[in-house]
Amino acid sequence: MEKRFKHKIVVAVTGASGAIYAKVLLQKLQQLQEQIETAGIVMSDNAKDVWKFELGNSDYEKLPFTVYNKTDFFAPFASGSAKYNVMIICPCSMGTLARIASGISNDLTTRAADVILKERRKLILVTRDTPLSLIHINNMKTITEAGGIICPASPSFYSKPADFDSLAATVIDRVLDLCGIEQTSFRWGDSK
Repeated sequence: MEKRFKHKIVVAVTGASGAIYAKVLLQKLQQLQEQIETAGIVMSDNAKDVWKFELGNSDYEKLPFTVYNKTDFFAPFASGSAKYNVMIICPCSMGTLARIASGISNDLTTRAADVILKERRKLILVTRDTPLSLIHINNMKTITEAGGIICPASPSFYSKPADFDSLAATVIDRVLDLCGIEQTSFRWGDSK
């Protein structure tokens, strides 16, 4: 029997608006755990505050994944030797994006992103701000040239999402596709 590849994933949640995207991502990762060897979560203080404000709960405390302190440089994914193959920052604030683009590793999120880029692994930033300044665009260009993927939280409507979670899932399904995680989701051109 062929051994199936399992992903080692880092998920960082920043204080950008869009906690629903993080919630849907973490729920889907729970549902797809058979494809995941391990998942580590990092949340900023602002991310927790935004989650509570936007979603009205603190369900991030109930995650079945290991949660690391934002300054825990002993977390395994703070080193390339741990071989985490994917990092998703969702939602990704423009401040976090700027620090990554500048090579500033002043917390676990930016250190892990730096590690993923230097090891030529997959970094996906789910950005949510709009409109974008030229500084934002240039930082996105820098990260893209370094091998990162900018995946704006721009939901699609052709699947006719029925609620906010379904709308957020149109973005998260794209993120999971970018990770190489197999899933069932709406595909353009498929008949329902």
